[in-house]
Amino acid sequence: MQKLIIATRESKLAMWQSLHIKELLQKAYPDLEIILNPMTSKGDQILDTPLAKIGGKGLFTKELEDSMLKGESHIAVHSLKDVPMEFPDGLKLAVITKREDVRDALLSQKYKDIDDLPNGAVVGTTSLRRRMQILRYRPDLVIKNLRGNVNTRLRKLKDGEYDAIILASAGIKRLGLENEVNHFTPISTQIMIPAMGQAALGIEIIDTPEVERIVSVLQDEQARIETTIERDFVRVLEGGCQVPIGINAKMSDNLVHVACIVGLPDGSEILQENVTCEVDEYEVMGTELANMLVENGAKELLVRAESIAMHEVF
Repeated sequence: MQKLIIATRESKLAMWQSLHIKELLQKAYPDLEIILNPMTSKGDQILDTPLAKIGGKGLFTKELEDSMLKGESHIAVHSLKDVPMEFPDGLKLAVITKREDVRDALLSQKYKDIDDLPNGAVVGTTSLRRRMQILRYRPDLVIKNLRGNVNTRLRKLKDGEYDAIILASAGIKRLGLENEVNHFTPISTQIMIPAMGQAALGIEIIDTPEVERIVSVLQDEQARIETTIERDFVRVLEGGCQVPIGINAKMSDNLVHVACIVGLPDGSEILQENVTCEVDEYEVMGTELANMLVENGAKELLVRAESIAMHEVF
């Protein structure tokens, strides 16, 4: 193979991710020509409606997948938390890269952390998972929708539309934007459990041995084990961004510590578990943990959460 084409969204973060993968692959294969094929996804175009109401995070991957299926690209680089559970015939998720900081972060011009926010402060997020957990911790806060790319969200914060906003720490750090606001404070996972796959990149490929061999050099075993648990958990619960689900697996030595939460968008009802398993149990851990929550009523709770998300205006 002499040329590898990477399908990518045109947002700054997506471009950074694709250029990062290109750089790593170029080091491994100096003679391989690697080029980017930028495009705009439907998720980037519709900025006035919460994702839960327009089809979920798959809106960020469809155009890239179409490009690969048409033979215009060979691979696509995604934020793993945006990657759906199922793939079109002919495509597969081949690689999970080393994770960045998995935590969410509070960004503000005036307030240093969640506890510093005054009663009634306006916090920007469109994530039902983040909404659920911040309202559980601080039910006095006012949550206001926030869409757009990272720079647009930061501009809205600086313009005074919000007292604080919540974004993924990984994206801010990858773009080097930690000092763009007065306060950038990662949120403890004890307060806010991250999204499935957060801070990892997933490389989706056309399902051919040659392309899989090329990208396999970027596989990170720890990230693969952790995110397998997380994705299996969400798969069993049949949850996407239409429902509030947090799941984070952290591998340490021969153990994996897993924290999960599901509930209603306002944080008024939740189910939460923390478990630890041996690393060699990782292939069943996500499924078993999800089934544990199902026995406690998780699916019924998520049906109610989805109904709220689809019919109430946040």
